[in-house]
Amino acid sequence: MKKNKIVWQLPFLVLLIVGTVVIIRHQSSIPYQHNSGMVFGTTYNITYQCDSNLHNSIIRELEKVDEALSPFNKKSVITAVNNNHDIEVNDMFADVFLLAQKISDDTSGDFDITVAPLVNAWGFGFKNGTQPTKHNIDSLKNIIGYKKVKLEGRKVVKKDKRLMLDCSSIAKGYGSDVVARFLQKRGVKNYMVEIGGEIVTKGISPKRVPWKIGVTRPVDDSLSVSKELQSVINVTDKAMATSGNYRNFYYKNGKKYAHTIDPHTGYPVQHNILSATVIADNCATADAYATAFMVMGLEKAQKLLERHPELMAYFIYSDKDGKNKTWCSEKLKKKVAEL
Repeated sequence: MKKNKIVWQLPFLVLLIVGTVVIIRHQSSIPYQHNSGMVFGTTYNITYQCDSNLHNSIIRELEKVDEALSPFNKKSVITAVNNNHDIEVNDMFADVFLLAQKISDDTSGDFDITVAPLVNAWGFGFKNGTQPTKHNIDSLKNIIGYKKVKLEGRKVVKKDKRLMLDCSSIAKGYGSDVVARFLQKRGVKNYMVEIGGEIVTKGISPKRVPWKIGVTRPVDDSLSVSKELQSVINVTDKAMATSGNYRNFYYKNGKKYAHTIDPHTGYPVQHNILSATVIADNCATADAYATAFMVMGLEKAQKLLERHPELMAYFIYSDKDGKNKTWCSEKLKKKVAEL
């Protein structure tokens, strides 16, 4: 009886094996598409396994993000908000605003999208500024603050009309999420979306192995030409974002001024973290926390990570002797290969 049962099961096992082989072969034959271009003032590179090239549709998705969140787009939702127009914001703006407020609250204001007037004043924003005086900084600090703005229904309500929003510290990550969701809806199972270094991955790479993402060594590189890597991280089915002060900066009177502004002091950060890489379930979250960690400094960032086991981080920092060191979350150690 047992023998007969096995005999009857054999054809089904053979069919299962053959079917699995056919599916794997079919999947292997599907080509990987590569799309690249410029968006949000930076580059994007998208690799995905699909029979057809989806670049035009991807561009349309990116345009939607630009129309919601770009302060350089005169017709965007955020520009209208900054100009105090009486409008109702769209879903994309609302999603990003509410996530930003949540992370601002979690980081005690170290992440704050209302820092726009200060970023502009230091010459890193969407309006040209010169090095501000202490009086200028103190005046602007009285304007900003994430608790001074809220979303009521679909309308942004400010306590001070001079308050402006800048989502550059979360928008690129959100854009990567938007493209990733679009690819998911189109049935794409293997992809890597990268916008200005903010990345979302799924499945496997064209080499049939998990995606491996390089972390750039933090050397002053305002032209973004340096490709020297500090490490490589195995990132699969996750999002990764990096913030650093080694590309967007300037020197004046022999002093370096970097683009990350501390909302509490009003000045560019001078902490020991040179580069903060965060891995999370979505890229907007990773992007925002990477910026927050640059503001916090190493010790405060490590303490926050203890409260957030869902986040992983990799820091490149300068020790007391000025030497570059690295630190990473315990869960991340097996995924990092130092170079």
